[in-house]
Amino acid sequence: MLKKHPLTEEFPEFDQKIHELKVGNEYFKSLYENYDQVDHEIYLVESDIHPTSDEMINQLRIKRMYLKDELYKFLKEN
Repeated sequence: MLKKHPLTEEFPEFDQKIHELKVGNEYFKSLYENYDQVDHEIYLVESDIHPTSDEMINQLRIKRMYLKDELYKFLKEN
């Protein structure tokens, strides 16, 4: 079953911190929104709603992984 990968499910231990940073930190909010957008795009492609090339979906997955790593680092450091 296809599903999205919301950050709060990826890092449930940071649920409250994610909410606080989305509201109080513009840099985190920007990263979060970018991650959410890329995750949504991947979901649409994998659901065959917006088919694309294998290369494009792989690029999106790499971008999501990079953003997820950046968000995790930010959560750990702040």
